[in-house]
Amino acid sequence: MSKRLLGIVLLGGAVTVGLLLLMLAVIADPEATVDDDVEGHVVELVEVIEDQDVVAVSEPIEPPPPLDEPPPELPPPSIDDGGFRVGTEIGPVPGPTKVALGDAGFSDGEYLPIMKVQPNYPQRALARGIEGFVMLEFVVTENGNVQDPVVIEAQPPGIFNGAAIQAALKFKYKPKIVDGEPVAVSGVRNKITFELKDE
Repeated sequence: MSKRLLGIVLLGGAVTVGLLLLMLAVIADPEATVDDDVEGHVVELVEVIEDQDVVAVSEPIEPPPPLDEPPPELPPPSIDDGGFRVGTEIGPVPGPTKVALGDAGFSDGEYLPIMKVQPNYPQRALARGIEGFVMLEFVVTENGNVQDPVVIEAQPPGIFNGAAIQAALKFKYKPKIVDGEPVAVSGVRNKITFELKDE
């Protein structure tokens, strides 16, 4: 058994030494594979770009004539709301606004809604086909944000309260201006209606 093992070790060592010598021979002379007797021509491919004359424009280009008719008005975009309709009611703004001269462009006036966000229809109510409304009362701050929304009335109770409050917190208003300064307005009420679409 030991002779056989010794023979395998010697054979493995011989093969390893032979492979190392072969690799050294290949690495030692990289030009060995190049045949110096081969004749040929080197071809260079070059793209020739012709000179182009620059044309100077001496006369200014006239703009096209104005259109005789204004473009037609586009219809309002239709939004697929997934089978339900959520509405908000905005009451009339009391009284006309007054313009104060010399107050750097500020005019006294009541708060005005700028942006109303549609609330998400609660999945539980949507699955059961429940409709209703929520009446909220909140403060419009000096920055036009909604603060401290409270549910005053809800039908049915508790179903739409969270969705209505989350939407109201995203509303934006033009704040009320008194003597050129924005002021907070408390007791602002807004009714949000949740209705399913008739298909």
